[in-house]
Amino acid sequence: MSAFAHPQHKAARAIETLAAWLLGALWILPLVYAFWTAFHPGEFSTRFVLSAPLTLENFVKAWHAAPFARYFLNTIVLCLMILVAQLVLCTLAAYAFARFDFPGRNVLFALVLVQLMVMPDVLIVENYRTMSAFGLRDTILAIGLPYMASAFGIFLLRQTFKTVPKELDEAARMEGCTPLQVLWKVYVPLARPVYVAYALVSVSYHWNNFLWPLIITNSVESRPLTVGLQVFSGSDQGIDWSIITAATLLTTAPLLIGFLLFQRQFVQSFMRAGIR
Repeated sequence: MSAFAHPQHKAARAIETLAAWLLGALWILPLVYAFWTAFHPGEFSTRFVLSAPLTLENFVKAWHAAPFARYFLNTIVLCLMILVAQLVLCTLAAYAFARFDFPGRNVLFALVLVQLMVMPDVLIVENYRTMSAFGLRDTILAIGLPYMASAFGIFLLRQTFKTVPKELDEAARMEGCTPLQVLWKVYVPLARPVYVAYALVSVSYHWNNFLWPLIITNSVESRPLTVGLQVFSGSDQGIDWSIITAATLLTTAPLLIGFLLFQRQFVQSFMRAGIR
């Protein structure tokens, strides 16, 4: 049986490897097409000729055809604003759930878990009404405010804080540390890989978020990159795939470059955080 099992095992591994390569090729094909089209003249957008001339003119045209500098600034401010608020609020909430006993703690944490099951798109109408009532429509703050308290972040950090030995907590308190000092000096340093992993998830999600920013904004001063790209590629701009793909690469370049530079740290952070 073992003589037959070994060839069967090798065949299964070969099939799995082939399937993985095929899935990888299907995933990367749109990106390859975007690179080809963006770096070649428009007449070669549907013709793959190896001798086709390279050009950066598409990027120049795309950059000047829309206020991408403003879109980049709005997106960076948005992602940083949301991330800072999430890290502060989620850290404090997770610390309270993990180390303090107070009435209704389990009920409140159950409500946090329930929020994980609610898709943000379900709340778009109510969020729009709330932002309108506050007079925040068409502002960067209106885009980020519904996401500043993250149920996922609270859950992730709470689970991480519960793994910290209580002896470290008690030793810090015996040294005279206040609860906030214990949090800052003990819990936060030990949870650093989890913070990195969560920051990557948060920035990636809000950099690419589209539906809510599209609904709540209507001016250049508050549009992020995703909405700006959609407006840029609308029918009034004409269909020039070379310029559109160049604009797409401009908007995704920071995330692609960040992944290529720090992919090892990305993987290690996700593995340590227990994210699969």
